[in-house]
Amino acid sequence: MKLTDYFNVLLKDTVNLGQVKLDSLDSRVEGVYKALKADEQIGHLIVGKTPQGSWAHKTIINPVGSNEFDADFMLDMSENADWADDPKKYIEEVYAALHRHSTYGNMPHSRKCRCVRVVYANSMHLDIVPHINLADGREVIVNRDDNDWEQTDPQGFTDWMKSKDALAKGNLRKVIRLMKYLRDHKNSFTGTRSILLTTLLGEQVTELRTLLDPGYYSDVPTTLLHLVKDLDAWLQARPTKPSIPDPSGSGVTFDHRWEQSTYSYFRDRIHVHAAEIEEAYEEENKERSIELWQGIFGDGFKAPATSSSSAKFPAAAPAAASTVGRSGRAG
Repeated sequence: MKLTDYFNVLLKDTVNLGQVKLDSLDSRVEGVYKALKADEQIGHLIVGKTPQGSWAHKTIINPVGSNEFDADFMLDMSENADWADDPKKYIEEVYAALHRHSTYGNMPHSRKCRCVRVVYANSMHLDIVPHINLADGREVIVNRDDNDWEQTDPQGFTDWMKSKDALAKGNLRKVIRLMKYLRDHKNSFTGTRSILLTTLLGEQVTELRTLLDPGYYSDVPTTLLHLVKDLDAWLQARPTKPSIPDPSGSGVTFDHRWEQSTYSYFRDRIHVHAAEIEEAYEEENKERSIELWQGIFGDGFKAPATSSSSAKFPAAAPAAASTVGRSGRAG
């Protein structure tokens, strides 16, 4: 059974990052940006900021347990001709600006391959990615390890994501969150980066599907079923790790984000999940269907509270849901 209202509860109460945390993220990004913009040495080079990754794509989810969640943003910077032969200088200088700041200098902060990271105690970390439009027309970020540029088109990827989500009637983003939940909270297909999962699921969304079946992406469980089954078919036809191009058209690939062993594990797990999801979806007995869905997603898959329940003291779940004692581990 679809049990769409159960999926709404799962997303709202368990999977989605709450509004308080999203508001905190906005506030902290703004604080870091203002601090860097005010820096006497690099402030004049900073021209803007842009959400990046799961934050920009609206696929960010709650972290596991007490773990911190993370978010990326592009720090738009003007090109400095003096650093033309030393791209890593952008990361080094952003790090130095934070290091000399009265607040951020006393917080954990570090340099990564493509970003500068600021860590907020027991809460979250921000990855600040220097982003430059070079005079020769290239849009780039920095690979500090190689001291070189990497071409990118973050807005192009975000636009691609929006178009695919619109085609899927707003359900693609929700399915991506659900699959990230399986990976992070249920220890399934660990090692597969979010950019790969987002790209592979998004590429399954096609206009042809909607022409053949207008209800193909009609709701969350139906979209979940179809996208995972379509992805499974695509993966099963490719036992060897395929090349995954950036759908923005930047010309780069995401191939370096995983190894053959990681790909093979992902391929095997998606095959298992496709069968599990189909069984739960096709099951006509409601109690059994709830049990199967909980076997995939855990106890957060439950009935909505009744209208007479208060927000503080919600009613107990119906007997069909409450009698299930499955752990929900997926891998």
